Parts: sequence; structure tokens; C-alpha cells
Amino acid sequence: MNSLFNYTLAEFASNPEVNSTYSFSLIGIIVIGFIATVSIGSIAWYNSKRPPGWENQERPDIVPKVKKQENPGL
Repeated sequence: MNSLFNYTLAEFASNPEVNSTYSFSLIGIIVIGFIATVSIGSIAWYNSKRPPGWENQERPDIVPKVKKQENPGL
């Protein structure tokens, strides 16, 4: 199979084999990216300051504890 860069836009659009192959790849990348974003965001949220009413709630076991630094970023 030829590389993606060997096709012009018209050839790419008219070739269903290439178009479907790269469409499935793009969908896979989007799905994996979404899952990673939700996972990382959840960990960050659990490690951030708790919203009102959630201060005394238990941290889930799957979320790692992050140590606070006195001078972050320095």
C-alpha cells in the first residue's frame, strides 16, 4: 500500500480503500485520545482541591496520591 503522502486530494477522495483505511485509523486515534483525556482529567480532578461538600470524601484506590511541593514550578 502506498503512503498517505503519495496521493493527491482528488485521488485520496476517490479511492475507497485508502479512504476507509485512514478513516478507521483516524476514528481509532480520536477514541483513544478521548479515553486518555477523560482518564487524565479524572486523576487531575481527584488530586485537586475538593469542591464544597466533597472535602471529607475518600479518594478512590485507583487514583494515585500526588505530593504537594512548597515551590511548584521553580
